[in-house]
Order: sequence, then C-alpha cells, then structure tokens
Amino acid sequence: MKRNYLHPLPVRMWHWLNALCFFALIVTGTQIRYRGILNWMSFRTAVDIHNICGFSLIGLFLVWFAYYAGSGMLKVYVPDLLHIGNYMLSSWKQAAYYGYGIFVGKPNPHHATLQHKFNPMQQVAYFSIMFLLLPLQIITGVLLWDLDRFAEIIDASGGIKAVSAAHLLLTVFFTAFLFVHVYLTTLGPTPFTHIKAMITGYEDEEEQDH
Repeated sequence: MKRNYLHPLPVRMWHWLNALCFFALIVTGTQIRYRGILNWMSFRTAVDIHNICGFSLIGLFLVWFAYYAGSGMLKVYVPDLLHIGNYMLSSWKQAAYYGYGIFVGKPNPHHATLQHKFNPMQQVAYFSIMFLLLPLQIITGVLLWDLDRFAEIIDASGGIKAVSAAHLLLTVFFTAFLFVHVYLTTLGPTPFTHIKAMITGYEDEEEQDH
C-alpha cells in the first residue's frame, strides 16, 4: 500500500466549507422558491441564510483561485490539449474504466498525485465548473440579490425571468453534480478511501504488480 499526499490543508478546508455553503444554498434556495409549499423555515430566515452563504461562497471562490494561482497548481484543472492525441486516448481509457472496468475489478488507469490530481474526464468537468458554471451562478445570484441596483444589467441580460431561469438551471445542475460527486467518492479501493483523503490529506493506493 502506497500513501499519496493529495490534498493540502487549505484545499481540504476550502472543500468542506464550500460543500457546507452549497448545501445551505440549495436548501434555502428551495425554500425561497417554493415558500407556498415548503415550511422548513421562515421566508426571511431563508433569504438571510441564503445571502450569507452566497457571499461566503464568493469569498471561498476567491480564496480558491488565489491559492491555486499563487501556488502554481491551477494547471491541475487545465486539460492538456497541446497533446490532444494522448489526452483523447487517456479520456477513452478512463471512460472505459468507469463504464466497464470498475465493475470487473480492473485497476484505475489514472494514478493521482499532487501535481496530477484529476483524470482527463475530471479535468474537463472541474474546469467547466470552476471557470464557467460557478462564476455564472455567482453572477446571476448577485444580480438577483439586488434587483434595483442591477436593473440595467438584468434588462441587458434578457430580463428578470432569464436571469432567474439561468440561476435555477445552474442550481439543478449543481444539485445533480453533488449526488454524482458523492457517488464517485465511493469508487476507491474502499467506499471511504477518497472521503478519508479529503480529511487527512493522504490517500492510500494499492501498488500494482509489474
């Protein structure tokens, strides 16, 4: 068994705080949208918690970007399209593992390290989330936070219905992503290997025979 150091302390703290904010935003956002149906908390409480967690998420995003950019680790999110042939081959191998190999005991073709944490499919997913979808979610959330202050931007973006619909669709995506993300964390050597690694920083990996 080999121990790999994958998650520095700042990354682990960001991850769990980010997850907490996302969960609270989903719960309070659902209460706000369906206040006539749900009664989990008062509308005012839901709005206050939603706003606090929303701005906390913005702060966490800035901390994430500053840490990864400052440490030179931002590249772990960027797909290696300069070597597109190797990248596509690695993506195919990873897809074959997820679709078939994992069910018949095949080894994972990707071996995570601190400098190469994500497999090709994860890189595409996380790059899209961190550099496109999450910023869009933040922007639409800020616009909806103060309709009067951002009225001109909202009108230029297609109106309140368009901004609200975009925010809702992104929320649906992130909710689905959380379920998929939790499921994928169970696909290690044991169901809790990846979760434990995000707590301790270290992940145990079985050494392959050559």
